[in-house]
Amino acid sequence: MERPERVAVIGVGILGACVGWNLVRQGARVVFIDAGRPGESVTNWSFSWVNASNKTARRSYFDLNVAGMAAYRDLARTIGPDSWWHPSGHLRWADDAAAETKLLKTAELLTGWDYRVEVSTGAEVRRRLEPALTLPGEVPVVFYPDEAWVHGRHLVGRLVGRAVASGAELRSGTAVRDIGTGADGSVRTVALSDGSCLDVDAVVNAAGPRASHVAGFVARDLPMRHEPGAVTRISCAHVPVRRAMHAPHIEIRPDGDASVVLHSREIDALIDTGEEPAELARLLHESARHVIPELGNSRITETRISNRPIPADGFPSVGAVPSVPGYYEAVTHSGITLGPVIGRLLASEIVSGKREAMLADFRPERFSL
Repeated sequence: MERPERVAVIGVGILGACVGWNLVRQGARVVFIDAGRPGESVTNWSFSWVNASNKTARRSYFDLNVAGMAAYRDLARTIGPDSWWHPSGHLRWADDAAAETKLLKTAELLTGWDYRVEVSTGAEVRRRLEPALTLPGEVPVVFYPDEAWVHGRHLVGRLVGRAVASGAELRSGTAVRDIGTGADGSVRTVALSDGSCLDVDAVVNAAGPRASHVAGFVARDLPMRHEPGAVTRISCAHVPVRRAMHAPHIEIRPDGDASVVLHSREIDALIDTGEEPAELARLLHESARHVIPELGNSRITETRISNRPIPADGFPSVGAVPSVPGYYEAVTHSGITLGPVIGRLLASEIVSGKREAMLADFRPERFSL
């Protein structure tokens, strides 16, 4: 395929923003399309934890996530860290023997893969890192110093703003209703819900939970999991923790000067039972207060249930779909961690036509085999 001149990026979360920004830097004309506002959907309602310690199911996937962490450090140097980049590390501990054994085995595996891991006790963590925590003094706590959290909405705004300043176009508040192809089957147009139709040479499907729907416009079957997640924000006069953490039954991270984000896989399991979001938020808040008593004075401000954009086998779907020239996918769980590296690799593939080796295990065509 010839180098595309105009590329439509469908979905302007972290993945779409990173792909589009990198395309603009390589000279492509980009139009961002989002049914809502950039960065305000799943990206804004993610735990937003940048890591590879939770990605050990396949070595190539781990390596991709490590590359994602490195890409963030490069990105912070390139555009400035400001309010979006928080490389403060990550803590994890357990409260039962089986979970603790698994945690320490994972730490040992990661050490063997040259991933930085520090194991200390609860007492040492309270003394050196997080004095507001309540946890047994003798419990093993794993600290991953190279991990981080990201304010995704702020980062998306920064990247899209820079891309637009360099000539990209932003169409927000309008959805894609069709993708047109030519006689040779290649992408030619994108029709929008506002009645307009754009002439394009390529499209990037970065539509997150709606990626399967967008794929259907080119007769592409993209199987996705149904895995909803609930995230709650609480406000507090003083944020008592400095870093992301996985405590037993609850995940906690700062979210700026006066906010904390809460999530729990255990609470997510209640979503399909019909439990109301307000009750899910109450349960999250209660669990968090057991770990950080100061949060007892905080107030629940927002709760959102979002469906995670996870391809059926749990791994990313990134790259060209050979049966539809000009159609590319950027669909994955852990988009926060992978956004900058996928953005760089996929933009390079689109512009050069050369497939990136690091993405070999995550090609979209595997779902058609």
